[in-house]
Amino acid sequence: MRHLVLAAVSVAFAALVGPAVAQQPIVIKFSHVVAPDTPKGLAAEKFKELAERYTDGKVKVEVYPNSQLYKDKEELEALQLGAVQMLAPSNSKFGPIGIKEFEVFDLPYILPDLATLRKVTDGPLGARLLKLLEPKGMIGLAYWDNGFKQMSANRKLVAPEDYKGLKFRIQSSKVLEAQFRALGAVPQVMAFSDVYQALQTGVVDGQENTPSNMLTQKMHEVQKYTTLTNHGYIGYVVVVNKKFWEGLPADVRTQLDKAMKEATIFGNGRSAQENNDALEEMRKSGKTELIKLTPEQDAAMRKAMEPVYNDVASRISKSLVDEFRKEGGATN
Repeated sequence: MRHLVLAAVSVAFAALVGPAVAQQPIVIKFSHVVAPDTPKGLAAEKFKELAERYTDGKVKVEVYPNSQLYKDKEELEALQLGAVQMLAPSNSKFGPIGIKEFEVFDLPYILPDLATLRKVTDGPLGARLLKLLEPKGMIGLAYWDNGFKQMSANRKLVAPEDYKGLKFRIQSSKVLEAQFRALGAVPQVMAFSDVYQALQTGVVDGQENTPSNMLTQKMHEVQKYTTLTNHGYIGYVVVVNKKFWEGLPADVRTQLDKAMKEATIFGNGRSAQENNDALEEMRKSGKTELIKLTPEQDAAMRKAMEPVYNDVASRISKSLVDEFRKEGGATN
């Protein structure tokens, strides 16, 4: 009798606990290094909203902005180890882990506008690059825009010789190193979260970034001049831990794919507007002078950067660089 009672209690307990256990949501920790009100931050929040709605709460997305969990150099390792499930690192972050091909995005002036950029990221070339991530334990889900980069320093930058001897913060990228060395500047790799203080204290003299990143990190407050070069592109690849993604139920994965596609359209649509608004805010602040290059000054900058193409072609693949230039419409 006692055994029957215990069995009945066990069944009742299982009936009570079972559904609760089954209803535990799948948690996706989404870590990134920028502010919530940047294009990437807004797209991450949109993905969270849509993912939770489309999966009826089966998935919970926890977004950690502003390097709350990991800095630039740490985040990819954390993803590969499964400490976080999702990231949106900039293209240049994949070079140091052995996927050099993504550094082609860093080439100066290779992607002149958003229309040619979309031809690359939405086409077969973009899909082929994403496949290169899988042997590293991650799957590429989408390309997110940040925007086009401007140069800033406490010296007016209107000609290649103006860069000589200045220390410039860069992301970890052989292409960006070559870019600044071509200008006679000294590149210094540094985490995004450390840039404001480094500029403020003079550890570095200048940096390159999108207006939205400059404004949200208050970089413009410690840089007297911002030159509107539009010389390079910052974009992100949304990546997810491969083992985690492939272990999800098929229906959940389909719903997350849908959420990601819509969040991508939303985020990329906001990017251009956010950067335009940020430039206007920087102008209004009066803390940095915005400099527009003449056509002759722009041509001189492009010419000074030409050696970078040969450097990248020799290290990565000339055919990839040529294909990019053809698709992207670069005219170097």
